[in-house]
Amino acid sequence: MNRTQPLVLGIESSCDETGVGIVRGTALLTNTVSSSMDEHVRFGGVIPEIASRAHLDAFVPTLEEALAEAAVSLADIDAIAVTSGPGLAGALMVGVCAAKALAVATGKPLYAINHLVAHVGVGLLQNGAGTMAQSGEPSQQPPLALPENMGALLVSGGHTEILRIRSITDDVELLGSTIDDAAGEAYDKVARLLGLGYPGGPAIDKLARTGNAKAIRFPRGLTQPKYMGTAEEPGPHRYDWSFSGLKTAVARCVEQFEARGEAVPVADIAAAFQEAVVDVITSKAVLACRENGITEVLLGGGVAANSRLRQLTEQRCRAAGIRLTVPPLPLCTDNGAMVAALGAQLVMAGVEPSGIGFAPDSSMPVTTVSA
Repeated sequence: MNRTQPLVLGIESSCDETGVGIVRGTALLTNTVSSSMDEHVRFGGVIPEIASRAHLDAFVPTLEEALAEAAVSLADIDAIAVTSGPGLAGALMVGVCAAKALAVATGKPLYAINHLVAHVGVGLLQNGAGTMAQSGEPSQQPPLALPENMGALLVSGGHTEILRIRSITDDVELLGSTIDDAAGEAYDKVARLLGLGYPGGPAIDKLARTGNAKAIRFPRGLTQPKYMGTAEEPGPHRYDWSFSGLKTAVARCVEQFEARGEAVPVADIAAAFQEAVVDVITSKAVLACRENGITEVLLGGGVAANSRLRQLTEQRCRAAGIRLTVPPLPLCTDNGAMVAALGAQLVMAGVEPSGIGFAPDSSMPVTTVSA
């Protein structure tokens, strides 16, 4: 096996995207994604059984497209990496079983990858990283240099977490996370309350630009002194988030307008809700970085596509002297390239393959980089 510039095939199927990516070392060759999002819209959320069946239908065509785009064959591949958790159990099983079948058929080593750490791994690709420009849009920069004490803010439909990464292959620490809804879940639920449909994130982000974020003041969860504590005596949720109370506050707000027979100011509510989410996410993330000596942080996950989150994260990181890296939008959402990128890091670090005896783990902790 080539351990200096390994050619790695990555497979992602944790939710509703079937992703196949191929990298050579830190160079991205292809990132092919087939999404079943349209099949879930009428249900207002991802239906696990539909997602699993969509993965079954999409895997072979997506794999063939990726190999063709990268101009390589399975025989050329040095190793295979697959998301083994966390995620939807049935969806994970499709990707893992496909990866195992490929590994057995080709004799290639197989690595079971943590989906969340893979979101950080994509920042290591030569054409998969960008720092934030003054405008809030990413500008192309060299890939992450992986300092000894790096941070990652992951914001998605299922996860909102701040991590400290001393080594992306074997030392990832969870500093804080949501204790209930993830930010993306909160967006979807509030969008449903406002009649904006699914997925909620893009709809609220677009509508919020026309609203007044100061018109209504929504709560910032877990920011009271009893939860925050101090740097010397941290409270129980100093770096954690909670969005369930915010969702309830939006529901009560809508009910009050309706009870008075007044038109619901949907744009203002969307803007105020979004500001509450991104305000508390960014303030706590920057606090965690400052108090843990983190000077470089990566913003990843599907909600990293949110324009206000990107803008406020950049502003607050810059004020705190923290270098922010945000992957291009196609690499923020779930994809196979990020899995291949982390797999390549494991190969180059000399980590032994996982073999084929592992099982998908829908609740895999972020501290487990590879099964």
